[in-house]
Amino acid sequence: MTPQALAEHLGGPQALGRDIRSELDLEDAVRYGLPVQAVESVVKGGALHATELHDLVIPRRTLAHRKRLGRRLSSEQSDRLTRVVRVVASAEEAIGDTAKARRWLRRPNRALQGRRPLDLLASDVGARLVERVLGRIEHGLGA
Repeated sequence: MTPQALAEHLGGPQALGRDIRSELDLEDAVRYGLPVQAVESVVKGGALHATELHDLVIPRRTLAHRKRLGRRLSSEQSDRLTRVVRVVASAEEAIGDTAKARRWLRRPNRALQGRRPLDLLASDVGARLVERVLGRIEHGLGA
């Protein structure tokens, strides 16, 4: 997935307040902290439900506090949001249907020992496991 495509999943220049043209641009944006609007765009776009976002990226109260004060996400929260959105977008690409991909992410998966792919996105190691299964799907090996 290109940095531009990932940026679009995060709400594009309107939500991010900048153009993302390269991985370095994306890295700079994450390190600086993504705007709260990126979180809102992800939920509005249906990639994650609000409760999932609060469990995986930023607690509800922390998000409300940042929004009230007009602050950005921390670099760690921005990194988690970017990781989760990257894997969700990869699932949509690998499966070829947005609704099916989102269902796949929320159902227990045999290749992941019965765990839901979405639950594994809380860590980089878990995200890599999910991406490996998605790679198998893309290559027609099943999962």
